[in-house]
Amino acid sequence: MRQRTRFRVAVAVLLVTSMPAGVWGSYAIYVGKNLTTDGSVILAGYGDEPSSHWIDIVPAREWPEGTKIKVGATPRARFPGELIEIPQVRRTARYISVNYSAFAGFPGPLTNGGLNEHGVAARDVWSPSRTELRQMTPVPQRGLSYSDLSRIVMERARTAQEAVEIVGELIDKYGYATYGGNSHLFADANEGWVLIEFAGGQKLWVAERLGPDDIRVSRPGYIGEMPVDFEKHPQYRGSRNLVTFAVDQGWFDPKAGKPFNVNQVYGDGQMRHRGVVLIEERLRAKAKSGKISLVDVMAAVRDPELTGDMAGYGQVVQLRRVPHPDLAVLWIAPATPTAAPFLPFSLGVTGVPPEYQRHRYLTEGEAERFMERHQQGIESTRYAFQECKRLFYLMNEHPKEFQPEVTKALEAFEANLIAEQATVERTAQTLYAAGEPELARRYLTYYSQAEAMNGLRLVQALANSIEARTKVRFGIRAPAGPPPPAK
Repeated sequence: MRQRTRFRVAVAVLLVTSMPAGVWGSYAIYVGKNLTTDGSVILAGYGDEPSSHWIDIVPAREWPEGTKIKVGATPRARFPGELIEIPQVRRTARYISVNYSAFAGFPGPLTNGGLNEHGVAARDVWSPSRTELRQMTPVPQRGLSYSDLSRIVMERARTAQEAVEIVGELIDKYGYATYGGNSHLFADANEGWVLIEFAGGQKLWVAERLGPDDIRVSRPGYIGEMPVDFEKHPQYRGSRNLVTFAVDQGWFDPKAGKPFNVNQVYGDGQMRHRGVVLIEERLRAKAKSGKISLVDVMAAVRDPELTGDMAGYGQVVQLRRVPHPDLAVLWIAPATPTAAPFLPFSLGVTGVPPEYQRHRYLTEGEAERFMERHQQGIESTRYAFQECKRLFYLMNEHPKEFQPEVTKALEAFEANLIAEQATVERTAQTLYAAGEPELARRYLTYYSQAEAMNGLRLVQALANSIEARTKVRFGIRAPAGPPPPAK
């Protein structure tokens, strides 16, 4: 049994280390508050996951003393592991997130972050560790997965810096269960932090602060040069063994007098890939000529050079001080943003339409069982994720013909929503000020649900139109040959 497990790890390491750059990526953008049109910090991006996706609004909760939560990886993971239990805090915060059903064998539902009631936002981005670290990952590995850490930050963090402290303390104490290396981008209304967790089972992690004049585009997540004595510099955090372990392995020589380059020492040595460099250059040029807007960042997340079928959803958030915590808004595209509108969900929203909840489509394990009785009501509705996928496939068959009109339609729909936000916020704030918080939340919920359905109807109308024209002008392309055998 142990030999079989070790064989699985060897195969996994071979597959992961031989993957072309960007196969598993995700994507995140940070823009500092001095560079934006309204003085907000903007955090945006998407997740790359081949599974179902749905919007999740998680209420604040009180937990009995002694409550435990299960975290980590199972034997089915890309790097096999064991689940462990760690203590839950007494109160967890309200937050909005996108869940998905599967990635790299980790137990679902999984998340990359979102937005919580304290105004902390999180994105999660692949960050490949060097081959030697992947190969020394213990069998079985133990610790918290990237998703566990993202969810716990949403539950507990009151600032971006506290998010780093929470993750660092958890890794120091319990370890990190890897799929090959990962990073997070945390942000609040003042600043951002990039944090990287490394493979290898050595509890290695590092974090770098992003300030009000910074722009960071991650794909993969990266940190470059930093002082060897980083503990003395408030803009950095890291595990106690961050430098010493590299010295012991012969990967870094402090006597050479060179800065400690995190990516070269522990990563793939490539920093960023070309596509995100171009995006970052465009954003910097925009910042020099004026200011960066919400629309600019939405366009960067939607860029077809980076965003395709692998992008399971999109998120953009403007982090700023609001009159009431419920008025913070997370813009969510329910599938790849090239074929899905960004929809505003404020923290005061209490639920999402059935069309945006979990469905069977692309959910792991659903193909091998009959419909569960409790799920039949949801399954009777159109699934927004699937409808957007349909539009994407239709558009992408003849992108020169159809992509421009889809992009224009989505952008026009979003422009109307953006123009309405000041009125929506003022209306809800009037209700809060009048001592009617439940009415305010009902209003915010009604607004978001109505516009979510308007967005879905737009996607369906575009898909129906493009399908009709495709059949007349080009025909529907059929697969060549039989389907590939199941893995």
